[in-house]
Amino acid sequence: MHERCFQRHNTKILFMDPQTLSVLLSQVKDSSCSIEKALEQLASFPAENVTDACIDHQRHLRTGIPEVIYGASKSAQQIISIAEAMLKRNSPVIATRVAPEKAGEILRSLPELVYKEDARLLTGNPAKINAENFRGVTLVLCAGTSDIPVAEEALQTLSALGHPVEKLYDAGVAGLHRLLGQQQLLHTASVIIVVAGMEGALPSVVAGLVSCPVIAVPTSVGYGASFGGIAALLGMLNSCAPGVAVVNIDNGFGAACMAETINRIK
Repeated sequence: MHERCFQRHNTKILFMDPQTLSVLLSQVKDSSCSIEKALEQLASFPAENVTDACIDHQRHLRTGIPEVIYGASKSAQQIISIAEAMLKRNSPVIATRVAPEKAGEILRSLPELVYKEDARLLTGNPAKINAENFRGVTLVLCAGTSDIPVAEEALQTLSALGHPVEKLYDAGVAGLHRLLGQQQLLHTASVIIVVAGMEGALPSVVAGLVSCPVIAVPTSVGYGASFGGIAALLGMLNSCAPGVAVVNIDNGFGAACMAETINRIK
């Protein structure tokens, strides 16, 4: 028998995710792929060394979240080298904290990538949104317009991962009626990411209104006594409302990964 392991529509699949592994195991089960051939295919997904980096191609298979490029302290060429290797395997590409000038240089070499300037995020090969894979929608909520870049990092990361997501921006406690007027939207979410700076009060308010998990993201937005987001961070950690988890200052990406882990079914 001529084996066609990992073949869909005559296109070889190079990226190992849980869905691809399921296909391979099904092929082994129905004898269209031998155990030896399957082991050979699995061995072709190790870590890969490129210039200044070692890419973990099996991270998505182990954790459900693919390898992600932290772009802030990397050069454009380093990001290009890593992204090229990931694109060759049809892997999703997410590069966070990429400044506009650096993104422009990268896009000249890799025009297939997409840049989201508010989020400072480069993406490629995004997953298709499939609501059946998740318990529900994640709502990204932010207190003020100044918090939008961090909120967008969370939202665009979730979108790139194929996660259903909605947003509600500029609904902080300084005008509480803006939030209370959207309670129907709050109650449709299965996870809510709340992004806020200043005193960081919004996650406590939201957690007192809903029954779903609330992921609080303090931002570095605020005047001097905010201490670059430390005041918001401490306020969120000291929340009197139950069901609030807190990530680090300005860490929209981390909040997105936590929401993805909570919401994922398959």
